[in-house]
Amino acid sequence: MLEYRAEGLCRNANHLTQDELEHCRQTGEVLQSTALAFDTARRLRFEICGRRAVMPFEECVDVQPGEPIKDIAVLTRVGRPTCFVITGQTQEEGEWAYLLSRAAAQRACHKNYLDLLENGSVIPCTVTHIENFGAFCDVGCGISALLPIDCLSVSRISSPADRVQVGQQLLCAVKSRDAQGRIVLTLRELLGTWSENAACFAAGETVVGIVRSVEEYGVFIEIAPNLAGLAEPDKTLRAGQAVSVYIKSILPDKMKIKLVVVNKNLTQNMRFEPHYFVTRGRIRRWTYSTPQSRKQIETVF
Repeated sequence: MLEYRAEGLCRNANHLTQDELEHCRQTGEVLQSTALAFDTARRLRFEICGRRAVMPFEECVDVQPGEPIKDIAVLTRVGRPTCFVITGQTQEEGEWAYLLSRAAAQRACHKNYLDLLENGSVIPCTVTHIENFGAFCDVGCGISALLPIDCLSVSRISSPADRVQVGQQLLCAVKSRDAQGRIVLTLRELLGTWSENAACFAAGETVVGIVRSVEEYGVFIEIAPNLAGLAEPDKTLRAGQAVSVYIKSILPDKMKIKLVVVNKNLTQNMRFEPHYFVTRGRIRRWTYSTPQSRKQIETVF
């Protein structure tokens, strides 16, 4: 079965022989190489195993019928790993050159992979850029999906950059599809329930935390992406600040963790890496809350 990976993770065409490249053409395997130029003929130009390769403008991006290809979507591929399938050869200045198509790779990725996924399916992806409202991720062959900010974790964050960075490889679940059929992702259901996260800590420990919000009644401090506790009010603290905290108590029935700030003079920036409690398969129902808690946080896919 062919694999459809994010750009940057596909098989590198420059590491293959010409016989291997011909085999990939016959099988439709998705390869990648770095686009070297966008030329005056409006093509992306590559060099593969010492031979020129070209990607015509209309083959650079798969778009809906009637939707124009934006120049910026092609120009920004220059200097970056770009995926494609080899569709044939053509004469270029008296020499043979490979003909490439990124659009065909994306159509195959949709047909054979993405369109078959159900809600709750766990898939790999790569963060490509970040906006205030969420992170866009490559879910295969340069096809983009949105990971909304409220789906990054149970703990609230002010920016997706508090949780992820461009180029980071993630596991996410398919949350839904928008009106255009594009995939919407979620991460928080893979990062563990309250009980699973709380089991990683014990009362009496001192750990590193990140201030998430400063309220009149206390300070919420994240100690894991899906777990936060409450410390006493302190107006000198600010959101995003790294602190060390003493875990005073863990109360499963109320889903509360009481914290005491020990050191608020930590100078380094902190971001917790994802700790996955689910890494494969499909999630159908996810309940974050403890059975005893009155507040129920749940996702049904």
